[in-house]
Amino acid sequence: MSALSRPEFHSEEAAFAHLERMIWADGKVCPHCGAVDRITSVKANLEKRIRIGLHRCGHCKGQFTVKVGTVFEHARLPLHKMLQAVYLMTSSKKGVSAHQIGRTLEITYKSAWFLCHRIREAMASGDLSAFGTGGGIVEVDETFIGRVKGAPKRRAFHHKMKVLALVDRDTGKARTMVVDDVTAKTIMPIVKANVAREAILMTDESKVYTKAGDHFHAHGTTNHSAGQYVDYEIPAIHSNTVEGYFSIFKRGMKGVYQHCSEAHLHRYLAEFEFRYNNRVALGCNDSDRASAALKGVVGKRITYRRIDA
Repeated sequence: MSALSRPEFHSEEAAFAHLERMIWADGKVCPHCGAVDRITSVKANLEKRIRIGLHRCGHCKGQFTVKVGTVFEHARLPLHKMLQAVYLMTSSKKGVSAHQIGRTLEITYKSAWFLCHRIREAMASGDLSAFGTGGGIVEVDETFIGRVKGAPKRRAFHHKMKVLALVDRDTGKARTMVVDDVTAKTIMPIVKANVAREAILMTDESKVYTKAGDHFHAHGTTNHSAGQYVDYEIPAIHSNTVEGYFSIFKRGMKGVYQHCSEAHLHRYLAEFEFRYNNRVALGCNDSDRASAALKGVVGKRITYRRIDA
C-alpha cells in the first residue's frame, strides 16, 4: 500500500482519528478550560450540522475539535486534504510549490499558499539549545539569495537577502536564520548565543570570524579564495557540511519556489531546516517526518491577514 493511499488521507473520520492519536496521545484536553476528564464525543450528523470530530467538555460546556489550538484551527479545508499536504511537504526533499499542492488537492492557489505557510509554522522548532556542547564541532557560514524589496541592484551581495546557518557536525542538526547584514557586529552575537563556549568552530576565511577563537575552545578556517576547502587535520577543518545544506536550500528555493519575499523567508528556512533535521541519515523516514510535523501544530496559530501583511 502506497503512503498516500492511507485512510487518513481520504476519509475525514480517519483524518480526525489520526490527528487525535498524534495530539491527544496522553488523553483528550479541553482547549477552553484545560480539563482532562468529563470529555465526551458528539456523534457527527451533517443534517443537523454537527461536525465530524466534535467533542464536548462537561466542565465548561464548551465544544471543540482536535484542530482548536493548532495551525489547522478555523481552516475551511477538509482535514484529510491538509494531512495530505503535510505528507507532501515533509517528503519532498526540496519542497513542493503551492501551485502543485493546489493541483494535487484540487483547491485554489490562495488556499494552498496559506495552507503551506500553516504547515511551515508547524515545522518551526523554536529550539534554542546550544550547538557543540561537550566540545563538539560547529560549522558556520552565510549565503545570499533573492533580492531585498526596493533595494537597488549593486555589486556582490548587498541587494540580496542574507541567511546565516549553523550545523552541528556531531548531531547532524542545522539552525538557520535571516540576518540584516554579514558584519561581525551582527553575526558574532548570534553565533555566541547559539554555540557553546567549549565548541570547536569551523568557518571559511571571512573576516567576520577573525576573533572567533577568543570566544570558543578552538577555531578552524579554510581559505576558499585560495582553493583550500579541507585541511586534513584531526579533526578535519572544513565547512563543507553547511555548504551542503545550502546547496539543498538553494536548489529548492530556485528550482521549486523560484521567488520568496523577505517577509516570508524565515518560514521557508524553517521548512528546509525541519526536513534536514529529520532526514533519513538521522533515522527518520517520510512517515516519521510527517508525524513530527503534526506534533508541532499545537499551540501555533497564524491568520491570513497577518501572514500577508
